[in-house]
Amino acid sequence: MQFVAKKTTIHTQKNTCAVVFCYKEQLLDSAASLNDAIKKSIKHQIKEGALTKSQPALWLTFTPDTSIKFSRLLLINLDAVLTGSLTKPKKGEIAFTPADLRSLSALIATTLYTANVKQASVFIDDFLDQFNTALTYDDVAHQISIAVSTQYYQFALPDTKNNQAKSLNVCLSTQNNKTLKQLKLGLLSGEPTALGINTARYLGDLPGNICTPSYLAEQAKCLATGCKALTVKVVNEKQMEKLSMHSFLSVSKGSSEEGKLICLEYKGSKSSSAPQLLIGKGITFDTGGISLKPGAGMDEMKYDMCGAASVMGVFHALVNMEANVHVVGIIAAAENMPNSNASKPGDIVTSMSGQTIEILNTDAEGRLVLCDALTYAERYKPKAVIDIATLTGACIVALGKHASAVYSNEQKLADALIASGEKTHDRAWQMPLWDDYQQQLNSNFADMANIGGPGGGSITAACFLSRYAKKYPWAHLDIAGTAWLNGPKKGATGRPVKMLLDYVLNN
Repeated sequence: MQFVAKKTTIHTQKNTCAVVFCYKEQLLDSAASLNDAIKKSIKHQIKEGALTKSQPALWLTFTPDTSIKFSRLLLINLDAVLTGSLTKPKKGEIAFTPADLRSLSALIATTLYTANVKQASVFIDDFLDQFNTALTYDDVAHQISIAVSTQYYQFALPDTKNNQAKSLNVCLSTQNNKTLKQLKLGLLSGEPTALGINTARYLGDLPGNICTPSYLAEQAKCLATGCKALTVKVVNEKQMEKLSMHSFLSVSKGSSEEGKLICLEYKGSKSSSAPQLLIGKGITFDTGGISLKPGAGMDEMKYDMCGAASVMGVFHALVNMEANVHVVGIIAAAENMPNSNASKPGDIVTSMSGQTIEILNTDAEGRLVLCDALTYAERYKPKAVIDIATLTGACIVALGKHASAVYSNEQKLADALIASGEKTHDRAWQMPLWDDYQQQLNSNFADMANIGGPGGGSITAACFLSRYAKKYPWAHLDIAGTAWLNGPKKGATGRPVKMLLDYVLNN
């Protein structure tokens, strides 16, 4: 996959597919990139009814001559993607929105992918200059590069070649030096963002026999190779024992795979500013432990490390865009297995913070590794801490597959995350973190139980974590509903990489 931005015209593009845009016929008449012969051919197709809202993309074939260098043209009907009902843009109206741009970018990506196009030139001037919109050329380049890159993502096992993998070279074209600079800026952010999303998807899609805690640690070390701004430290189980991380160890001890606390620190600036800190739940496979999960659908429990995958995705993006930020990532990586050493319901463990936990359900293991990671995070003196976890099925019951849940002990932090989610369309919804729910975690034998009963399961899980996050601004993202899709389109989504990236880059 390769993207470039060039100052060029449609008539200089050889051996490529040209992508141009039409808004009924008004835009076609003013499209500077098209000559009269091309416009005449397109108008004929429109009059024949070949371009409608139900058929938003039309392929045209041309015989190359002295004025036409390309052989294929993809005409996109903007009327099919506009969210409004305008028949003609009026002065002062914003007729092209961020939602329109997302729809347009997705349409371009899916159409080119389906047609197995190898090279395409997209002529931006012919639609963006015609609308009164707050969107800029860098917005367009950013969104198109993400849409195309994520559309062309295909899973393949490590060290194997997927001979059927499709690829595409995209040229974003403009005829103005100023807008060319904007396109290049958009690609500088869009391509790394797409890389981050696809990295998170790939790690999530890997099977549990490959993507182990040790594998995640090696991937973090590989990312740091050759990058002076990134350092990686891996805390092993012996070191955890010395740190009294017995809550974490109560989960990892049930597996032959050693648990790892993987710490990444990216310092792209010379300042000594406090870091934003991201913690990812990295349960690389979750059987439920002794509280064994049902067999149906258990294969999807390889996705229980998608919080960790999203943190890795963010760091891949930061490294590739050479971002001027200070960010720490902690990945709490372990397997939850039911061997003879596994924790039993009723066991009591002492966390790194000194608080004791009665383990009533070994399938509520994510909070057991995260609580020690939250305590470990204190040593970085963070500006704020955000943990990301596929934590509860209750979150899916509450919010479905569309929104991640946000819990926070500081409203300013929650607002910033929700704003980043809205901006990137990687949305989240704030849930209550009231003291009323805390009593559900009461235990007769320890400081707290690790579950709070059937009511408000996502909330009581967040309440549990909040007891370990009192020394800094903290937010918890429950991504159980958004991290992966099941059914025919089963696979990791890469969420919430876009939200987190926007947040750390702007806060």
